[in-house]
Amino acid sequence: MTTRTVVQQVMSDHWFEMDGLHTVAEAVEKLKQKGAEAIIIAKRDDGDEYGLVLLSDIGKRVIAKDRATARVNLYEIMSKPVITVSTEMDIRYCARLFERFGINQAPVVEGEVIVGLVSYRDLVLNSTQ
Repeated sequence: MTTRTVVQQVMSDHWFEMDGLHTVAEAVEKLKQKGAEAIIIAKRDDGDEYGLVLLSDIGKRVIAKDRATARVNLYEIMSKPVITVSTEMDIRYCARLFERFGINQAPVVEGEVIVGLVSYRDLVLNSTQ
């Protein structure tokens, strides 16, 4: 019998939450301090959705375009709304979801609250199968 591995078992805590009005420069400093890989952009109200900024977004949308990090706000480069996955989703289905939608990472939710971040790296290196 194969043990089922769920997202909660492999997710990481390499993220933090910020308001979208913060600058990329502020976010990069916090990324360095925390050793994080992603920034979750907080909801502005109950009718809003979470946003997501990855290191690759900063590279592609700021650095590659020679934009000043102190003059670009996170909301300008975030992906929103983002696809989220449940803590109880089987990692095989999570990998299929990533492939289907062309994403590499997703916030992990328990109810309406983000509790982690999962990536292909987490799925591959931490799977028990």
